[in-house]
Amino acid sequence: MEDESVSVLVTGASGFIGSHVVDALVAQGEDVVGIDDLSSGSLDNLAGARSSGAGKLTFHRLDITSDAVAEAIARTRPEVVFHLAAQVDVRKSVADPVHDAMINVIGTLRVLQAASESGTDKVVFTSSGGCIYGEPDASRLPVTEDQVYSAEAMPESPYGVSKKVMLDYLRYFRAVKGLDYTALALSNVYGPRQEPASEVGLEGQVVAIFSRRLLGGKPCTIYGDGTQTRDFVYVSDVAAAFVAARKGGSGELINIGSGAELSVTDLYDRLKALIGVDLEPAHAAARPGELQRIVVDSSKAAAVLGWKPAVGLDEGLGRTVEYFRAHP
Repeated sequence: MEDESVSVLVTGASGFIGSHVVDALVAQGEDVVGIDDLSSGSLDNLAGARSSGAGKLTFHRLDITSDAVAEAIARTRPEVVFHLAAQVDVRKSVADPVHDAMINVIGTLRVLQAASESGTDKVVFTSSGGCIYGEPDASRLPVTEDQVYSAEAMPESPYGVSKKVMLDYLRYFRAVKGLDYTALALSNVYGPRQEPASEVGLEGQVVAIFSRRLLGGKPCTIYGDGTQTRDFVYVSDVAAAFVAARKGGSGELINIGSGAELSVTDLYDRLKALIGVDLEPAHAAARPGELQRIVVDSSKAAAVLGWKPAVGLDEGLGRTVEYFRAHP
C-alpha cells in the first residue's frame, strides 16, 4: 500500500468507548484510521462515522500484538495515536495473567515502539481509574492521581498491574524516545453500544447488564452485598476527554470520572425505577480482583484539559435505557 499519512489513529476503534472517540474525531473533520481485531467490538458501532459528511474513517482489522499493526502505523504516520485496544476483563486477567499481559503490556509496547519510530507526536493511553489505585483507604477517597505512586496503591488484579506498569513505559518513551503521552484513568464508563459479552459480563459493564436484563423482565445478580461503590461516567463525556487530551495534559496521568460515589444497589434501584419493573436482585459471592469502593477526583482534568462531565447520572442512565429499548 502507498503511504496514507493521517492526523489520528485509533486502536480499539470499533469497541464501546473507541467508537465514540472515532465519532467525536470524525465530527471535527478528522481523517481517522481505525484499528480493531473485532474480538469484542462491532463494525456496526462505526456506521455513523462511516456515513459522516465531516471527516473520513478508514478501518483495518488488525490485532495489536501482530507485526501488521506496526506496519499500519509506519504506513499512516499518525500525528496522534489514541490507544484504546485492551483486554479489559478483570476476571480473565486473574485466570490468565499471561494472556492479559500479552495484550495490555506487549501489545501496547508494540504500539508505542511503532509510534516512536514513525514520528508520532503523542499517544493518548487508556488507563483505569479504579484498578491502578488498588483498594484505597476510605480516608483517601476520592483518589487523586498522585496516589498511584503511594505504597498503598497495590492493584488487586493482573489487569490493574498491566495498566499501572504501562505508566512507567510511557514515561520512558517520553524521556528517551521523545514520544509524548497523556494517560486517561477512566472510572466506570457506561452508555449506548456497551454490550456485555455474556449475561455475567464484566464488572465495568454493570449498567448494560442490568439494563438488558430488566428490560427483558429477567432478574439480575449482584456480586457481593451491593454496598460496593463505583464512579460512573457517561461515554460521550469520556470521548470528549480523549479529544481534549490530543493537545492537553502532556506527560500526565489524569482521572476521568464523575467524582460521585454510587453503590451497586443504588444503581440497580435507579434502573428499576427508570424501566418500571419491580424485580429483586439475587446475590452471589464477590468476584476476585474487584474493588469494594472507588471514586476518582477529576479536578486535574478540569485544570489541565478544561474537561468536566456534562451528562449527569440520571440523564445518562435515561439515554442508555432508551438506547437498549431501541436495540433489543
